[in-house]
Amino acid sequence: MIFGLATQAGAGDTPLLKLDTADDGRGWEAVGRLEIGQEAFCTGSLIEEDLVLTAAHCLFTKSTGAPVNPGEIEFRAGWRNGRAEAYRRVRRAVVHPDYVFGGDVVSDRVRNDVALLQLDRPIRTTAVTPFETDVGRSSGQAVGIVSYAHDRADAPSLQQVCNVMGYQAGMLVTSCNVDFGSSGSPIFSFDGDQPRIVSVVSAKARIDGDPVALGTELSRPLNELRDILAHDDEMFLRAPVAGNAVSQDEGRRASGAKFVKP
Repeated sequence: MIFGLATQAGAGDTPLLKLDTADDGRGWEAVGRLEIGQEAFCTGSLIEEDLVLTAAHCLFTKSTGAPVNPGEIEFRAGWRNGRAEAYRRVRRAVVHPDYVFGGDVVSDRVRNDVALLQLDRPIRTTAVTPFETDVGRSSGQAVGIVSYAHDRADAPSLQQVCNVMGYQAGMLVTSCNVDFGSSGSPIFSFDGDQPRIVSVVSAKARIDGDPVALGTELSRPLNELRDILAHDDEMFLRAPVAGNAVSQDEGRRASGAKFVKP
């Protein structure tokens, strides 16, 4: 079961707002598109001048399960209508050591589905301010999300209000609107003066027929990733890989949910 399942999916949620003008996108420039080789993209967010937070599964080739060469990844901060506030290549990447790409236990994949990318050069411009992170939300609390997706790849979209529906040992179940390309999107708390990232999108799913987004709660895995990055100089810090990638159509059932990587 998923503990604390409290809010009906979509209840009180606001619609997506496309941030396709400079005014609409102001303050969200640290969210960007991750161009992964020539084949795919995910969403990432700048949390330090040279560190981007995203989902671990974005760094593996779906067909083979092989890790992507970090040098083939580009972060486009604030990507909107064909241009970005900053372009940076990735120098190093680290995925959580407990993440297993293609593993059988989906809830384990989600709770460890987080990665840090170190850029080849810091982004130091007043137009792009890194986000701070915070502990996760409890059931029934409101959050928001900024994401790209396959059908809105030219500009990010903001959902100002969605809800945490439940949690299970480091995995948040939310009503946030995600789709393919939204992997790694930051889920925000709006408590205080500035939005803070409390989770990253790992997968979309259905519970009792309702669409939900599954996110990784950051407090434990993010600290571990920072420590690994500080003490290891390898270009790609590998996690175990179990077999080949799981296709988008396969999904699996765990805790009453059907999971699909977005």
